[in-house]
Amino acid sequence: MSEKNTISTCLRGIITALAVSTAAPALGQSWDFATQLELGAVITSGNTEDENIRFKGQFDAVREQWSYLLSMEGFRSSKEDVLAAQRLYTVGGATYNFDPSNFVTSRVAHEDDRFSGYDSQTDFSVSYGQELLRGREDMTWQYTIGAGMRRSVESGPTGDEFSEAIVRLSTDYRWSLSDNARFIQTLSVDAGEETTIGRSETAIESDIMSNLSMKLAVKVKHQTEVPLFREKTDTEFAATLLLRF
Repeated sequence: MSEKNTISTCLRGIITALAVSTAAPALGQSWDFATQLELGAVITSGNTEDENIRFKGQFDAVREQWSYLLSMEGFRSSKEDVLAAQRLYTVGGATYNFDPSNFVTSRVAHEDDRFSGYDSQTDFSVSYGQELLRGREDMTWQYTIGAGMRRSVESGPTGDEFSEAIVRLSTDYRWSLSDNARFIQTLSVDAGEETTIGRSETAIESDIMSNLSMKLAVKVKHQTEVPLFREKTDTEFAATLLLRF
């Protein structure tokens, strides 16, 4: 399958998920559903032919003390019809809330990045978390700490792979700057004996309409040990539209 077909398939999958989620509330009134789609693209032609596409789809479901998450995000870049970057990152999770402040969450993530030196990296973890700043109406802050396993498959003809135990730390801070603007800062570290992966997102969202927002974000991924001739840090700046259902 070509790179363009891969991206198209992912986009169709997200749109299908959106259609299913809008019909899902009819299945039972005790469920609460939320879906959001994020999309940004820069395509040029003429003297320079470039194509940069970034997308993310996220589906949330809540029932009583349980909440579930499924998200898929991807990035593709090409120059003069030559693929320069392609990444697909999928995350699924389930959370049980003991009370409004304490919870336990399980998480599985799979990343396919053709230019990272790895064919794929997959991790699973279980973490305990707390909600902080519950007395503030304009701010939320939570953290998690847990452990799990990660499996990495290197690129190349040999396709060497290794598994390792990891310790996972994460935090999520959100600040309502006004009625229609929000600041978001997320940070996670998956520390293993072979390699450690850190991810950060700093973003500002501004509402255009009730369910449509503009998002400016800076994402950073740092991996302490990478294959030869690969960079340890990837940085991405994106301006996207965010549609909520």
